[in-house]
Amino acid sequence: MNPPSGPSRIPGLGWMAAYERPWLRADIVAGLTTGAIVIPKAMAYASIAGMPLQVGLYTAFLPMVVYALLGTSRMLSVSTTTTIAILGASALGGLSATHPGTGAVTAMATLAVLVGAILLVARLFRLGFVANFISDPVLTGFKAGIGLVIVVDQVPKLLGIHIHKEGFFRDVVSIAGHAPDTSLTTLAVAVATFVVIGVFEKFIPKAPAPLVAVAGGIAASALLGLKSLGVSIVGEIPGGFPVLTIPDTSLVLALWPAAAGIALMSFTETIAAGKAFARPGDPRTDSNQELVGIGAANVIGGLFGAMPSGGGTSQTAVNMKAGARTQAAELVTAAMTVATMIFLAPVMGAMPNATLAAVVIAYSVGLISLGELEAIRRFRHYEFRWAMAALLGVVVLGTLKGILVAVIVSMGSLMHQANNPRVDALVRKRGTHVFRPRSLEHPDDEPIPGLLLLRPEGRLYFGNAQAVAEKMRAIAEQEKPAVIVMDLGAVPGIEFTALRMLVEAEEKWRARGVEIWLAALNPEVLDLVRRSPLAERLGRERMFFTVEDAAAAFGARASAGRKEPS
Repeated sequence: MNPPSGPSRIPGLGWMAAYERPWLRADIVAGLTTGAIVIPKAMAYASIAGMPLQVGLYTAFLPMVVYALLGTSRMLSVSTTTTIAILGASALGGLSATHPGTGAVTAMATLAVLVGAILLVARLFRLGFVANFISDPVLTGFKAGIGLVIVVDQVPKLLGIHIHKEGFFRDVVSIAGHAPDTSLTTLAVAVATFVVIGVFEKFIPKAPAPLVAVAGGIAASALLGLKSLGVSIVGEIPGGFPVLTIPDTSLVLALWPAAAGIALMSFTETIAAGKAFARPGDPRTDSNQELVGIGAANVIGGLFGAMPSGGGTSQTAVNMKAGARTQAAELVTAAMTVATMIFLAPVMGAMPNATLAAVVIAYSVGLISLGELEAIRRFRHYEFRWAMAALLGVVVLGTLKGILVAVIVSMGSLMHQANNPRVDALVRKRGTHVFRPRSLEHPDDEPIPGLLLLRPEGRLYFGNAQAVAEKMRAIAEQEKPAVIVMDLGAVPGIEFTALRMLVEAEEKWRARGVEIWLAALNPEVLDLVRRSPLAERLGRERMFFTVEDAAAAFGARASAGRKEPS
């Protein structure tokens, strides 16, 4: 039995009021299991963002608690993600030159508060639908680009070398140039971490592989004295609870464009994860309420030194597979994070940076989904090109500008599809009254001599009217019919410019001795046509309920013509 849903401005009150004791054990087990994954990964994400590791712990604590109360997904695990972490690092990358002396933690906290504020403002304007404007192929390409950037960013830590970072391609060249300086001991630590993660993921999938890898790295560092062998370690991690961090208002103008991009990606990832892991019977994911949940999580988390946050797909998957029933599991994960901050922070200072980098890479390469890219390529080439444009936008222009590329490409793809609707010539399935698009798969389908059936698909408006007219003209020029029947059954609506296009087309073809007929008009389109000159010109005799009726009328007229005496 799933927890019942009910409307509330604070969704957490709904599942708390309906909570049943038998769910508690499942939620505790799921929360502890998820915490074993989230805590080491949160520290790894802090490393990606160039933050002290305790900032990762802060981000796995307060945002998770806030979302548990205000979010609509029962399964979603909220801390931070690889995408958000690398975007945060990019946002702060240029601040040292424009705002010298600004503390990195304060700047990141200010960024988190800004991200949250933008999400909350978006809720006021009910902009939850905006997440739909980034298509899946573009998001796939964007994430693949992020994955490549993270791998290149972490490779120097695996090798124990130092490079001056100047951009993706220059960094690759620099790494290759410094490869002879690799610390073999550091590399061995990294390889051992990869082996541990790989073995546990393959043979003991229920075990918390990141936690085992981190624990192994810490133990090896302490027992073997890796620091004395030249292996870089994390160093001291301050323990205790997060403290109030006042945002630096002087950074708002510099950070708001990056905050807007991070807000978009945070919301997009959150909605995607929430919908992907919704179970039958769970409340419907409310995109506008999600803006509140994630927005408040970022604001409150930022006020206590956390990074920008959002819903994580991998940790949510772990939470669900571990048997979570409600957001009580996330409260258990948050409590586990508090215990780590209080008792284990000093121990984690011995962790080798190579171990942390290996964990980052192991759980970031999944962003580079070659299988999904190949599936997109097989499905449709031009959507694959959009995915690759988003990927290249990230690696060539950087992650923040890459977001802009992703949004522009998504909007461009949407406009391309809307402005280039299909126009099919219909033919009759032999021996039936069924009409379908002409294709090579059905060579036996028969056209009706002298009759051309054309079916445009989608709403007709000023953006695509000319394209539809040109496609219809090209087919008609080739077929040279006596009558053109426009099947408008797949046209949900029509705008004035497109209606005028129909009027003009009827005039041009009539002048050439070709009649235009209309069929299958829905009520909205029929009403608009009746209020135009087209209705008077066509009359009832050239407007039909179905394509079959139009074809029958043409057949009857042709038969009558053949019977007339010469």
